[in-house]
Amino acid sequence: MPPVFAHGRLRLYLLKLLDEAPRHGYEVIRLLEERFQGLYAPSAGTVYPRLAKLEAEGLVTHASEGGRKVYSITDAGRAELAARGAELDDLEREIRESVSELAAEIREDVRGAAGRVRSEMRAAAGRTRQAEGSAFADAKEELRRAQQEWKEQARQARAEAQNARRQAKEFQRIAQQVQEQVQDRFSRGEWPKGVWEGLSDITAQLGGLVTGTTHPKASGAGSPFPPDRETAGGPGTPGTSGAESAEAPEWARPSKGSGDPARDLDRLLDRFRDEIRDAARDHGVNEEQLSEARRHLSTAAVHLTGLLRLRHGD
Repeated sequence: MPPVFAHGRLRLYLLKLLDEAPRHGYEVIRLLEERFQGLYAPSAGTVYPRLAKLEAEGLVTHASEGGRKVYSITDAGRAELAARGAELDDLEREIRESVSELAAEIREDVRGAAGRVRSEMRAAAGRTRQAEGSAFADAKEELRRAQQEWKEQARQARAEAQNARRQAKEFQRIAQQVQEQVQDRFSRGEWPKGVWEGLSDITAQLGGLVTGTTHPKASGAGSPFPPDRETAGGPGTPGTSGAESAEAPEWARPSKGSGDPARDLDRLLDRFRDEIRDAARDHGVNEEQLSEARRHLSTAAVHLTGLLRLRHGD
């Protein structure tokens, strides 16, 4: 097929479009595509250099509007357009012929592609009929295996949901014990120690969830706080058993503060976060554990913020 525009004809048609109205470059491209009914659209690399050449020859000029160049035809451009009126009529006829040729070529391509598709479909249908018997048996077996997998997945989901509910109840009970023990510390003026030990116990509980183990305190075997010397039997009586002391992280064991409780609490929360993050990094976290951890952290936040507000209100 011959080119859409013969030599010099695109230049003439650009002058015609700009004679109709000032336009920016992409509008010229869009109008050309419309004139060719979508069958042809010149590239920006085709249109802009020709507009620049027309401007250099004084046939068009441009003004900047909104960051874009809007081209307008000059009197010299109109004069050339008028002088080439007969050539412009021939160009309009050539465009109509080019559109017809492009459409015919596309129809032929589509017709050929449709014929190839029909041939391929007939061949595929023949192969399908030949393999129909074995394919049906394979599909039936695949469906049976899928049904078994679905049943097993449903059973595991039910078991995981039951386990999640049980862990949630256990943590709520532990959290209640934490609250009661911390409130007792507050009533005796030992609020930093109460918060410290409360976070230590919650850390142990969340660590158990991530690793898949059950913390001894989650079974209700004892209080989430070690008794102090006065409540455990007077001076000289250890307030924490060796097993409980070994379960608590080193950073959560009672120690002398800096004298600035607010700063000590910030450091305690940082260590708490690091403890949980390390457990998650070492053992991994699945969606169920994430959901449980979010629930436990929410419960802990409610209890601890309530306790701190209680302290500020005393």
